[in-house]
Parts: sequence; C-alpha cells; structure tokens
Amino acid sequence: MKLCIEHLSKKYGELQVLRDLSLTLEQDACYCLMSPSGSGKTTLLRILMGLETADSGRIFTQDGPGWPLRISAVFQEDRLCPSFSPMENVQMALKEKWKEEKLAQAMTCLLPKECLTRPVSTLSGGMKRRTAILRAVLAPSHMLVMDEPFTGLDEALKLEVIRYILENRRNRFLLITTHQEEDVKLLGGVRIQLD
Repeated sequence: MKLCIEHLSKKYGELQVLRDLSLTLEQDACYCLMSPSGSGKTTLLRILMGLETADSGRIFTQDGPGWPLRISAVFQEDRLCPSFSPMENVQMALKEKWKEEKLAQAMTCLLPKECLTRPVSTLSGGMKRRTAILRAVLAPSHMLVMDEPFTGLDEALKLEVIRYILENRRNRFLLITTHQEEDVKLLGGVRIQLD
C-alpha cells in the first residue's frame, strides 16, 4: 500500500506552514521528518490524523483501504489520563478488551511490572513517555505517527524503545518527527526535509 500526499498547503493567518508538499510513502518503510521548529512537521501529522484541515491538496491511498486510514499516535505531550494506570491508558486505545495478564505481558517490554497499575500521575516522565508509545504501538491501526517520541528518554532507553517500535510495527506506515540525525540511522529511516 502507498500513502500519497499531493500539493498539500496550510497557512495560519499570514504564516505559511506547508507549501505545495507532495510525498509518496511506502507501507514497509520508516520516514523521519526533519526540519527546524515551525516548519510544519506537527501540522502535517495533525492533518494526517484529521485534527487539522489542509487549505489545499489531497491525501489518498493506493492498493489498500481508502483514506482516511486508522492512525495511532504519539503526540509531543503524552496525553495520558493522569488518574488512570498505564494499563488503563493503553486499554482505552485497544479495539477489544485484552485480558489483564496478556496486556501486562505486552507492556513489560518497556515498563516495570510494578508500575503498570499505579496512577500515571505518580510515574516519571520517561515512564509516561513509554506508556504513550505502548498505547500507540499496541493499538490496531494502519499507520503509526510519532511526534518527537524519544523526548525525555536517556540513550539506553531510547535504543530499547526504537528496537520495540521496529519489532512491533506490524507492517504499518511509520512516520516520526525528530531533530536528531542519529535517530534516522537508528530507525533505518528515510529522511524527509520539510522546507
């Protein structure tokens, strides 16, 4: 399946954020959006997710289900329910209820077992980030979009998270924003520069 973005443009008042952007994304590749802050990376992700509307252009798929696709996301902010546990936050994104044991087993790849049932508000920033990543990866979707997903993770954790994402992407489109050239290499990603 291919995802085609054709002549996409978006302005906020006088500020042109995206200008005539055209991309074709292959389902089996990882794409890394790299450009300075304010150049439209997050706006593009928000348009893909249906949270913003482009001023012009179109998005469509070839050789697969029509647009829009089901997308799971990691936002710049974790967007977790603070009084819910990591397991409850993840369960909300799943299409069907998982048995507690199965969900705990899936989540202990990135989180210690003892924190899975604590309120998210009691967790460290890195644990919250990993919860948000688990939620996106475990949710059923055609596409994973991740907006600076490695923020707040030390180097060892980042490597562990990247390995987890790549091993569990299940042939989904993978689109990640980052400011680090090293991340593109670690992900085996295709670098996309937005102007």
